[in-house]
Amino acid sequence: MALERRILLADAALDVLADEGIRGLTHRAVDRRAAMPPGTTSAYFRTRAALLTALVTRLVQLDQAELQMMAERLPPLRTTEELVDAMALLVRQRLTGESRRRSLARYACAVESVRDPELRQILVPRENAGREAVRLFLAEHGVRDVENRTHTLLTCLDGLVFDGLVSGGDVAREALEGLAAAALRQPDPTALRQPDPRRRTH
Repeated sequence: MALERRILLADAALDVLADEGIRGLTHRAVDRRAAMPPGTTSAYFRTRAALLTALVTRLVQLDQAELQMMAERLPPLRTTEELVDAMALLVRQRLTGESRRRSLARYACAVESVRDPELRQILVPRENAGREAVRLFLAEHGVRDVENRTHTLLTCLDGLVFDGLVSGGDVAREALEGLAAAALRQPDPTALRQPDPRRRTH
């Protein structure tokens, strides 16, 4: 019962944060949103830091479950078009419905985590089926330094979601195609070759 109550309050806190921003996140606001008697939230999460920690932990749990479900529904990524389709699906989810509300809360928490190492540690990207699918796709296409490319691709995708939230628009498929192309691009060895200082130029 106590665990269920904590989850209910954490979900209510997510809603408050999504609707009212970080300044609106108070124990009393969570009590009202959860339809609980005054003082309930403070009884379970005595400090604001404890409330934020519970909120972020719940947020990560919901995000991980969403990514796992997506990975199970999608076939293995074989082509660049399938990778772009998967990214487009994730973007649509993150910009609509309940996922949009979690996106708003996530970015607010990310800003708070700059000053809070504990929150930052909870928000560190986790291993999940979606991340692994991207990693395997890049490896199968001969990409070097798969870990960095995976991190860069998903970070850029997150940036596009953030831009979509702020602008109120959508993310163009061309932008996703550009991300996929950049992730698959192999370095040009001639561009890295150092000029011979003994060679004269005219």
